[in-house]
Amino acid sequence: MSGTLLLSEQLIARPSVTPDDQHCQNVLIERLSAIGFECETIASGGVTNLWAVKRGTQGTGGKLLAFAGHTDVVPTGPLEQWTSPPFEPTHREGKLYGRGAADMKTSIAAFVVSSEEFVAAHPAHRGSLAFLITSDEEGPATDGTVKVIEALKARGERLDYCIVGEPTSSATLGDMVKNGRRGSMSGKLIVKGVQGHIAYPHLANNPIHLLAPALAELVQTHWDNGNEYFPPTTWQVSNLHSGTGATNVIPGHIELMFNFRFSTASTVESLQSRVHAILDKHSLTYDLTWNVSGLPFLTSRGTLSNAVEQAILDETGVRTELSTTGGTSDGRFIAQICEQVVEFGPPNASIHKIDEHVEIAFIDPLKNVYRRVLETLLA
Repeated sequence: MSGTLLLSEQLIARPSVTPDDQHCQNVLIERLSAIGFECETIASGGVTNLWAVKRGTQGTGGKLLAFAGHTDVVPTGPLEQWTSPPFEPTHREGKLYGRGAADMKTSIAAFVVSSEEFVAAHPAHRGSLAFLITSDEEGPATDGTVKVIEALKARGERLDYCIVGEPTSSATLGDMVKNGRRGSMSGKLIVKGVQGHIAYPHLANNPIHLLAPALAELVQTHWDNGNEYFPPTTWQVSNLHSGTGATNVIPGHIELMFNFRFSTASTVESLQSRVHAILDKHSLTYDLTWNVSGLPFLTSRGTLSNAVEQAILDETGVRTELSTTGGTSDGRFIAQICEQVVEFGPPNASIHKIDEHVEIAFIDPLKNVYRRVLETLLA
């Protein structure tokens, strides 16, 4: 059986729901230490993080490529709906089933085995190789990769290249690579009115009515045009709450929650300023709090994306598409100390779903793509 498949199964069998790593990283440390990696556990707030480095012959003066990913998985959902137990890796019809199979324990296994093969074939490799693994990607993401990046910043450590093992492929392995992600910024808006009896509206001031014109303008606003890599920024309402539950009471306030998914064509400051301008234009009395959960990042075509594209083509015959679609990832933190960050992994159709799975036929080609990139950039 494939060594990558075996390691994938070993990791899937550990119920590592965020933030409990369930000693997955100990498995990685054992394998990586055996081939010369210096492994460091960085714990924070109940989260386990791994930073492991194997220096090449050029030492700190050479290029450094990091594999990044997460050992944590989302909850299983109703166990009775799974065809087989989520933490018992199972083969059916050419697929490997289990929570984390696609997102992203197979990628981590492929990272490890590709590194083992690379080191065996190139014991005097020039560039350096690192692993940045967290157990807090699927959760709040406040004690995971961000903490490792803070520690590396403090040491003056820079990465030249980073491959995040997120499941980016669509219909087949290698058809899509992420070279950036949109930022995410949420707002909680409370518009204030005056509560009163619905039969005496002149003695009250309905905040729903007050908000309506401003809400219509926010919905119709064109925030930017996007750019070569990003679609235009979007603004969406996620929650709207008001009223006491009674039919004869005008509410005293309305609460609206919204989210921006924004590109590098806009900034946090510009979007916030435009929202405030619209609210002020409509003379609203309001409170507005903001939460930026991730800034956009973009890696233009260059050394890393070219190496990944060529490796995919050589291994699978597939011509990949660079894309920035989807949600946020830990790449947003890594981009702070690494100019070239891309994400590549197996197809994502089943991630976070009941009966999550990966095609077994994709597992070794995934490992081989990673190994080809190492040979191109570090040998």
